[in-house]
Amino acid sequence: MRYRTLGRTSIKVSEVGFGCWTMGGPNWSPQTGQPIGWAEVNEAEVLEAIKLGLDAGVNHWDNADIYGNGKAERMLGRCLKKLGVKPGTQVIATKVGHFVGTAPHAYHPAHIRSQCEQSLRNLQVDTIDLYYFHHGTYVGPDVDGKQHDYLHDAAATMHALVKEGKVRAIGQSAYSNEDFERAIPVLKPDVLQAKANLRYQDFIKPGCRLQQLMQQYGCTFVAFGPLDQGILLDKFDPEKPPTFAEGDYRVQRKDFASDTLRGVRATLQQVKQRAAAGGFSLATNAEPRIPNAAASSDIETLSSIAQRWILAHANVCSVIPGFRNPKQAACNVAAARHGEMGAGDVEWLRGVFAS
Repeated sequence: MRYRTLGRTSIKVSEVGFGCWTMGGPNWSPQTGQPIGWAEVNEAEVLEAIKLGLDAGVNHWDNADIYGNGKAERMLGRCLKKLGVKPGTQVIATKVGHFVGTAPHAYHPAHIRSQCEQSLRNLQVDTIDLYYFHHGTYVGPDVDGKQHDYLHDAAATMHALVKEGKVRAIGQSAYSNEDFERAIPVLKPDVLQAKANLRYQDFIKPGCRLQQLMQQYGCTFVAFGPLDQGILLDKFDPEKPPTFAEGDYRVQRKDFASDTLRGVRATLQQVKQRAAAGGFSLATNAEPRIPNAAASSDIETLSSIAQRWILAHANVCSVIPGFRNPKQAACNVAAARHGEMGAGDVEWLRGVFAS
């Protein structure tokens, strides 16, 4: 495993971190009623998966207060304690912003403080290593029901938490360039987080708006969805597309439809052919790590390629694929078994997925 620095801090995170959204299980938005969770997980399997990650050098764990409304934070805290992980040896990230509770808006300063204290208790830590604002929508109702812009007050609260020793580094997660452009000059975060993968390159491609902002403000980037929730592993049959339980966010993702999966499979076939011909610097003496998986070679190869492609971009410090069992954890850490991806392979992949 290799490690990279978070922004202007001295904190180093593993290039492959683990996203903990799946650990929250089924959940629904209190505002819209839409599913925002995942299928139920087995904590014993999660514990085994976390151990596998730790053994591979993973030290970066990405969580949020909204993941199961605290369930994912509590589960991560329990698992790390059961495994005897020493406090302060891991980089634990969590977020505030989507879980509103009794506040008029999740970025109300009192609510940020309340959720910070709750996350500290849930995670069983004294300090949150990386604390994100979960989205860039800072305008919303105040206690009188009037519209209020919380950005400056929220930013001041976050920086106060750093001074008080409750937070080490500041992050901003968002879903649009406009939200990042508005928040970064005020919040001055160390880390940005957004979706990035071979199928969605907007925030990391050379010369893009966010890359320019990162250069200007000294931020680094954490990519969620690097495997596109398994779509980039060619694990779903286009003729029998997957179905998901109630409360699972994937119910509403159109990318799991047959036509989309069929198109992705055709592109991934080109990737597999290039890999078989010696592309992507995949040579390794290590055995495949996925236990009891007949297709472990293909799955690990695609996982490694997808994650190393993101890590080859400027300002990227970590990718955070999700996991729910040891098999998926082993797939995630496959990228650590191979070196940096060459510029030729990076550009070839950019072209084949853009076509």
